Amino acid sequence: MPNEEKMSVNERRKYLRVLRKRYLKGSKLERGCLLDEMEAVTCLHRKSLIRLVSGSLERKPRHKQRGRTYGPEVDHPLQVIAESHDYICAERLKPNLVGMAIDLARHGEIEASPRLLDQFSRISVSTLRRILNRLGQDEPRLPRKGPAQANKVAREIPMKRIPWNEQQPGHFEVDTVHHCGQSSAGHYVHTIQVVDVATGWTEQVATLGRGYTAMEDAFRHILARLPFPVLEIHPDNGSEFLNAHLVRFWKETVTGVTLSRSRPFHKNDNRFVEQKNSTLVRAYLGPARYDTAAQTNAINQLYEKMWLYYNFFQPVMRLKEKTTSPLPPAEGQPSRIKRRYDSAKTPFHRLCETDAIPKQARGQLQALRDQTNPRQLRREIYQLLDEIFLLPGAVPGQTEDVYQTLSTPTKSQKGEGITVTLSFERMASLR
Repeated sequence: MPNEEKMSVNERRKYLRVLRKRYLKGSKLERGCLLDEMEAVTCLHRKSLIRLVSGSLERKPRHKQRGRTYGPEVDHPLQVIAESHDYICAERLKPNLVGMAIDLARHGEIEASPRLLDQFSRISVSTLRRILNRLGQDEPRLPRKGPAQANKVAREIPMKRIPWNEQQPGHFEVDTVHHCGQSSAGHYVHTIQVVDVATGWTEQVATLGRGYTAMEDAFRHILARLPFPVLEIHPDNGSEFLNAHLVRFWKETVTGVTLSRSRPFHKNDNRFVEQKNSTLVRAYLGPARYDTAAQTNAINQLYEKMWLYYNFFQPVMRLKEKTTSPLPPAEGQPSRIKRRYDSAKTPFHRLCETDAIPKQARGQLQALRDQTNPRQLRREIYQLLDEIFLLPGAVPGQTEDVYQTLSTPTKSQKGEGITVTLSFERMASLR
């Protein structure tokens, strides 16, 4: 009998209770026939069936509990790995335990013995969740809030949704996160975030204000750092994206890029980037107001490290199947949708499984990953956060220079076209 069709313990007991009366009243020949039937249905040994139907079918508590399969020797390495992954859920952590243990052992954070690696390869998600709960690794996080509502619609851009099962990297959802605190008056910092639907690859850049100069500089920064080409840009209906300047920028800068937008008041059209706005921006920077050039530059330093940490070391789960329940929904209730997710992998691993990244760039990124200590990188991220929280806000009446926040000089500053200076060598210099 296949595993998915086997009876549970309670189902077997219920079945035996039904046949027990016939068994006790039957003749020897009838009992033999009933035992043959019960043996075929329950897959239990004949002697076990005789013992069960002749005695009590009530389940008894175990007199002696099982000992621990995974002893204290796995606690410390597991805690270090969970900390290095920033305490993600057990479902995302389980497929990457062995790989992360080897990476951390290479940097001297833990000792990865063959026995430990064997235990990590056999441990179940449920056991992993229980151990993590017992270790008490979950720490309070900053409050999470969603981004502001969308702006006016630019009707010349077609409306659509990027399919959830898109396989080709390069289709990006784009959104803006406002860091204005309790008041949206004046200029303040915005985070421009783009998320690739196929791989989960994320890019973030902080800008002071939403002017065309700052927005263009942010996108040039992202384009210079992306290791694979952009095929589609899909923002919401914000005017910072859908204006004549940026539409011209995309048509002139990237050949063949497709521009699309989400439907008004349909936030779920940009569901991938909306979710990352919460987990990768608000969870770190919180709801505070940031409105100075110094704060903008510090946040960009933070995003440089988060780019490396999340794209190379944070596994993500991707939806692989979506089915509707065959049962008719109750009156007034929507149909139930069942979702199945694949094994958790980092965006870099998902990208390497496609042909979107050149072989040379893949080798450079792999070398950058191998020489990075993820636990030390996480410490640096939270150290930068502490420094950002201590930076003073803008002084009333004092003007902030937006040009001090640009990563590339403008035409007026340089006297010629804008050049992009980011490279894989600069990324490696962060380490």
